[in-house]
Amino acid sequence: MASINTPVVIICPSGILNAESASSIQQEISLASRNPQARELVVDMSHVESLDNAGLVSLMSALNAVRPRFNQLSICSAPPSIRIVFELTQLDRLFQVVDRAPVPALAA
Repeated sequence: MASINTPVVIICPSGILNAESASSIQQEISLASRNPQARELVVDMSHVESLDNAGLVSLMSALNAVRPRFNQLSICSAPPSIRIVFELTQLDRLFQVVDRAPVPALAA
């Protein structure tokens, strides 16, 4: 029988991450970080169409809020137009930006 050693909480925002949607993504991340079984927090950006300054600020605020519990907040599946924003702003140094969501480790 297999059991999950590293529960991963994945948040999947969609559309545009801007000033209007910033508070909702922060709330989602805050709620997810309260999951006592979660060991890793990932934001799946595959359905995000665009990201502006307010969206970046909301992600940075969320990162600071979850830091006491998680070492980092991972960003995965970001389209090239979103990924370049992280690279140009050098926020890819704060967030772990990966191509796909991590698969939880299984124990035998």
